[in-house]
Amino acid sequence: MEISVTKLLVVGVLIVLLFGTSKLRSLGGDLGAALKGFKKAMNDDAAPAAKTDAQPVEPRVEHKD
Repeated sequence: MEISVTKLLVVGVLIVLLFGTSKLRSLGGDLGAALKGFKKAMNDDAAPAAKTDAQPVEPRVEHKD
């Protein structure tokens, strides 16, 4: 089953008619803000991981009985 450009346009028009442009605009803004927050969180998590990798790791001490 192939999805043609015409079918995509019909689905797009139906979505706009069902939800309205203002609702879609606010949904797009919310989605953009969520993605921006997700990317910021990923960058914030990557920075502390890099700091912990830079610290020297003490070797394990094994005891032989």
